[in-house]
Order: sequence, then C-alpha cells, then structure tokens
Amino acid sequence: MLKLAIVGLVCTTLIISILFQMSNNSILCRVPVLVSPGILPDTNSTKDDNIMSQQLKVDAVLHYATSRVIPQQTLDEIKVSFDILKSLTPCNFLVFGLGHDSFMWASINPRGTTLFLEEDPKWVKAVIKVVPFLRTNTVNYRTKLSDAEKLIEHYHKESDCSAKKSFLRGNHKCKLALDMLSNEVYDKEWDMIMIDGPKGYFDKAPGRMSAIYSAAVMARNRKGSGVTHIFLHDVDRNVEKVYAELFLCRKNLVKGVGRLWHFEIPPASNVTNDFC
Repeated sequence: MLKLAIVGLVCTTLIISILFQMSNNSILCRVPVLVSPGILPDTNSTKDDNIMSQQLKVDAVLHYATSRVIPQQTLDEIKVSFDILKSLTPCNFLVFGLGHDSFMWASINPRGTTLFLEEDPKWVKAVIKVVPFLRTNTVNYRTKLSDAEKLIEHYHKESDCSAKKSFLRGNHKCKLALDMLSNEVYDKEWDMIMIDGPKGYFDKAPGRMSAIYSAAVMARNRKGSGVTHIFLHDVDRNVEKVYAELFLCRKNLVKGVGRLWHFEIPPASNVTNDFC
C-alpha cells in the first residue's frame, strides 16, 4: 500500500508540474487567428479559448491530486508521448483504450481533437460520469486474442488485408481491419495514435491485433505532411511485439522506454503487398 501511495503521489506531482509548465507554452497560450485584410481578429473568442484551456488544466490537476487511481503507464513512458504531444498540440490524437490517464491526455491537447476508442460500453458510461467532456466511441471488435496466430495467416492469404490495398472503411473481408468505426475516425488524419487498448491479457479478450493493423493503415494513408506518431504500450507481451514488427515495422521504431514503443510512420511512398 505504501508503494502504491508513493507511485500515486509521484504521478500526481508529474502531472501537476507538466500541466503548469504548459501554461507558459506559447503553443497553448496563443492560437493563430486568420482574418481578412481590414478585419480585426475576435480577441474575445481567443480569450475565451485561453480561459477554457487553463480551466481544463486546473480541473485535471484537481482530478489527479484528489484521486486514488493512477495512470496505467509509468512516468518515463508518459514522458515519451507527452513530449511529442506538447510539440504538436493542437493536433489530432486518437487513443485506443479509455483509462485513468484519459483526462490527462485530453487536458494536454485542449484545442485539438482527442478521441478515445473503447470496447466496453459500461466502462465508457462510468468514465463519462466522472469526466463528461471526453470524446469517446464504442468499438465492437471482431477478434479474440486466442486467434492471434490464425489472424496472421489470414492476413497473408486475404488480398484485402495487403498493404497494397490498405483500407479500413467497409473492409469486411479483412478480419484485422476495423471496418465499422465512426466517419470521424476515417475522415481525420491522426497526428498521434496511442494503442493502450483494447484488453489483451486473456484468451477471450479482443486483443490489440486490429488496433495495431488499423493504426498502420491510417498512418500509411496519411495525405498531409509529416509522419504519424504511434505509441504502443505493453510490448512486453508477445502479441503486441509480433504485430508491431509485422505492421508498424522495426525500421520505424525511434524510441523504446519500459513497455512503450514509439514509431514514426511516414505516408506510403510506394505500393507493396507488405507493410515492412
């Protein structure tokens, strides 16, 4: 219990410090306003955005300072994603999994889009009661962890799974493709994707096979400039490691801390049947 309390206190201290450090960050404190010549910018709107941003960070500090639960990731793991998010915000941030750290991620990207994909509707309702502003989608996964090896065989045999086709929306033939997500997920280009869900520690759980595959497809299909940053947690588990090397690719791995791998995946420059 003492160890848990110490970890919780350290996590709270880190979150408080990084959020208040960000209050002095010019990226968060100022938003460029595009106006036509001769038209003054709406300073009241900008001021309101700043107030809402600061309030969100204060709410996050109070939430974690008074909570007994701690984020799933360690301090060092959090720092990897935090540094990238801080440099990109406001940005589009897609998170597989809804957890105790969700409020933290949303508060760091207040003017961007942070969307959480969660498989358990009961858990979504429980979290939303505490943090009602979080944006969530419930996902019905077609996979089970026990089928992880068979799904690799399926990937090699099914042409609609190939990197050459590389599509998700309506891709019913490829069992790894998340084919029934909301249009928002398909239509946005995600600057950051974190895979810390769905559950992947017992046979009947969905596993993260589809999340890893689909994240790779999204990154390869990016039309905008720059890379897609993908963060995969729990790489100490065999399925996460094997699927990461198959679809996210060792050559794209830029950092590994604890149980977290950080990939930078560029848009696909050539059409091939394989991801790596």
